[in-house]
Amino acid sequence: MNKISDYLSIQEFSKLSGVEASTLRYWDVIGLFSPLIRNPDNNYRYYSTVQLLALNFVATLSELEIPLKTIASLREDRDKENLLDLLEKQEKLMDMEMRNLRMRYSIIHARRELINFGSKVDETEISINKKDELAMFLWPQNEYSEGDTFLEPLAAHLDWTRENHINLSFPVGGYHNDMDSFQKSPGQPNRFISIDPVGSHVQKAGDYLVGYARGYYAQLGDLPDRMNAYAAANSLSLVGPVYTIYLLEEFCTAEPQEYLAQCSVEIKRIRS
Repeated sequence: MNKISDYLSIQEFSKLSGVEASTLRYWDVIGLFSPLIRNPDNNYRYYSTVQLLALNFVATLSELEIPLKTIASLREDRDKENLLDLLEKQEKLMDMEMRNLRMRYSIIHARRELINFGSKVDETEISINKKDELAMFLWPQNEYSEGDTFLEPLAAHLDWTRENHINLSFPVGGYHNDMDSFQKSPGQPNRFISIDPVGSHVQKAGDYLVGYARGYYAQLGDLPDRMNAYAAANSLSLVGPVYTIYLLEEFCTAEPQEYLAQCSVEIKRIRS
């Protein structure tokens, strides 16, 4: 007959198995995994090395975040088909979690990049910058009534964003069809954009004329005039759409007058 000294204390079994002693105690209390014997004098728990195999089954499923009640049921009725079905369901759940994690990472990355860049730029400067390709969602065409600001079409498109799974945690900006429409109504973009890495629209890589304006959304001041003046003075043709991206906005400052927009339009040099 084995003596208590032939068994492992809960601390020894914990060290050997890698499962915390507090977890072993809890699993014992709920009847999921219990010690082989208890000391009748002090009720201390004692385990056998043979139990490591059974513990591995419980610990592995627990690590996979399988509910403890489900693990207990599988321990009582071990079945390959049930286990395969359970693992398949858990795999799908984890796939969704990983997609959500990648999305949250992308939001953090996009905002961190904009804030870092916005904190370093010379906002008074108009310059030619080489921009990398940038993916985004291009929203439907905006429609304005007399007296409308950008807010009315923005609100009108919120149902569209939900239906099309547009995540508004990504930065939202403005899109003008060309420089003429930008200069005519800088505060009323023809469309909105969401800076999202899975977006189907791409601001292509290339040379862009870039300027900055500080203030609340759509308050771009004389920036269109300054960009056009720079282009004329440097023999530049401004081609394609104008993209307005907010580097600093309500996400990082509570003061609307401190918002910082970057406006960019692709250039071509005019040959003399």
